[in-house]
Amino acid sequence: MSRLLRVLLCMDFFLLGVLLLFLPWLGLWEHNYFLTRYPALIPILLHPSVRGAVSGLGALDIVLAAGVLHRDSANFAPRP
Repeated sequence: MSRLLRVLLCMDFFLLGVLLLFLPWLGLWEHNYFLTRYPALIPILLHPSVRGAVSGLGALDIVLAAGVLHRDSANFAPRP
C-alpha cells in the first residue's frame, strides 16, 4: 500500500474515531432525524450504555489509526 494511501486511511480512521467518541454526548445526538421520525428509538439511542458503546467504537477507531501509523513508520527504513 502506498504511503499516501496509508496516511489518508489513518486520518480517516482518526477523524471517524473522534466523531464517534464525542457525538453521542452532544445535543445533536438527542435531536436528530431518526428520533423525531421513529420515537420508539428514543429509549434505545438515549440509553447511556448505547452512547458508551458508540464512544467505545470511536476509541477503537483512534487506536486503529495509531496502529496503522505505527505500522507505517515501522516499515520505513532510513537509507544509508
